[in-house]
This record gives sequence, C-alpha cells and structure tokens, in this order.
Amino acid sequence: MMRISPLVAAALCAISAVSCGRSDSEPAKEKGSAESDEAVEGRGADTANWWDALPREEWSAYQRVLESDPWFEVYKIFTDTYAIYEPGHFEEVISFLIIGETRALLLDTGLGIARLQPVIASLTQLDVTVVNSHSHFDHIGGNYEFDKIAAVDHPYARANANGAPNGEVGEMLRGDWVWKPLPEGVDATNYKINPYTVNEFIADGDVIDLGGLRLEVIAAPGHSPDSICLIDREGRRLFMGDVFYFAPLYAHLEGSNLADYKASADKLAALQPEIDTLITAHNVPVAASHYLSRMRDAFTAIAENRADFVETDGAYEYAFENFSIIAPPPASTP
Repeated sequence: MMRISPLVAAALCAISAVSCGRSDSEPAKEKGSAESDEAVEGRGADTANWWDALPREEWSAYQRVLESDPWFEVYKIFTDTYAIYEPGHFEEVISFLIIGETRALLLDTGLGIARLQPVIASLTQLDVTVVNSHSHFDHIGGNYEFDKIAAVDHPYARANANGAPNGEVGEMLRGDWVWKPLPEGVDATNYKINPYTVNEFIADGDVIDLGGLRLEVIAAPGHSPDSICLIDREGRRLFMGDVFYFAPLYAHLEGSNLADYKASADKLAALQPEIDTLITAHNVPVAASHYLSRMRDAFTAIAENRADFVETDGAYEYAFENFSIIAPPPASTP
C-alpha cells in the first residue's frame, strides 16, 4: 500500500476534526499559548491549533438556549431534542437530551468537567434516564450526577463504571487539549471520572419508550466493544454515538476492533433506506444518512487494501470524504 500524496494529505487536513489554517473568526485561546506547534497525540494528523475551526458554522442553523452557561453550549436541534456541546475541549463532545411525553433520555453525559445535572434540570422536569452510547471517558463524565443509568452489560462497560483516577485522565486537561478557561476548582491536577452505578442493562433490539417516542437499541461494536446506536424509526433518525461523525473515526484505541467496526458499518448501512438524519456526537450534531453507505464502503476499502493512508502516532489514518478512519497497521490488526 502507498502513502497518500501531499495533495491528498492536504485534503485530509481540510476534512479532519481541526482546521489547518487560521480563521478570521477564531476564538482567543485563553488557556496555554495563543499559538502552539503541539499536536494532540493519538487523534490523527494536524491537530495543532485545533480551535482554529471554531466556531463551527453548522451550529448557526440551530436555536441556542442557556446563552449564559460558561462551559456548555446548548442548542435545540429538534422539537424534542437538545444538543449539549463542549467546544472548549479537543473532543468537542455532544450529549443529547431527548424528551418524550412521559420521560426523557440523556444520551451520554460528556466530559464531567462542568456539572451537567443543573443544565438538564433547566431543560426538562421529566424523569431522566442516562443511556451511554459507550463508556469512553468523554461520554460518561457526568454519569455520577444521575440516579438512573442504562448501559450495555459488557465487561468493558462494567470496568469503566468504576471511574478513572486523575493519574489516568488528568492529562486530558493539560496543554492543547483545552482552550477555554476551566470551571472554578477544576484543573489537570484534580480532574477524574467519578464512579457510577448502572441500574438497567440494555441490549440489541431493546426498545426504550419515552411516551410518544420510541428508541430502539442497535449494538454497533468496533469503536469500543460496548458501542450502541439508537434508532427513532418514526422520526427516521439514528443517534450514532461515536460510530460516525465528521472527523477521524477511532478504530485504533484500546478496546477498538477494526473487524467489528466493519461489521457494524455493514449492519448500519442496511438501515439507510429507513433513515434521513444521523445524529453525531462530536463537533457538529447532524449528518445526512448517505454517510452510512459511505462509512461501509470506507471500511470495505481498508479491509481490501484499496485505501491510501498516512502514518500518524503509530497508526494508519485513511482519508475519505468528510471523515477519516484511524486503524492499527495491518500487521497488528486482529
């Protein structure tokens, strides 16, 4: 397999999770230096000055609420769905509050840098159940604030419910991982993921009824062994978790599995005729459903050694239209 050309590498830079050039509307970096040559390691090519891509134009299509919140940006993206976005951190993670007639579902709880429960309480008075799309640190950080938590019954998810000490995650608040001021009392020396209790287990095919809104669980391992999506068949929406978004898709992390990811991509692509909108958990909240087949085709191209790549942090990054896939080198792929 060949390396990609400089021209294609430039295209990869343009479509990755960050911008390679400076933006006239860039926010001032208030933590760390105003300019940095440091890359965020293990997250793909050209991650230095990732905040140059902010603010992302796609968010202007949605109504912003809770304008005064210093850490979260909250947007109403559907009549029944709020996106809770954390643009101050490299992950730019998005949690989703989905409101039915009788109860609400909170899909993921973000980084746990700022308290999330008061934000949710300001948006709904209904009982809220947290459902984790998977148990990576940037999706479970606020779990401990909630009493009702549903997750996949998998050893990986059970282990992550024990939380993570500062020694494991503190680095995620250092240097160029963060550009905005952190909430008072939070810094790299004390940041941790608090343990939480899962009191309901969910599995492939389960239906969560919120009253007038039913969400079906779809197992989609690969990015992590406990990854799921939620499908709203009536609304023709698919909540993707980290299975797909407009940025590098991670198939190279501990617990990731490239073959499982391909199988999940094949499975989800079969649903494309039933879906209009993908709801994505990083950077921007919405993608068109045709990316299900494009993701399937991308994983197939990698499996058949037809995809070009660049080497980054010991992994291979494969460039596709508006996303990339980071995978282990072929020799180390299970």
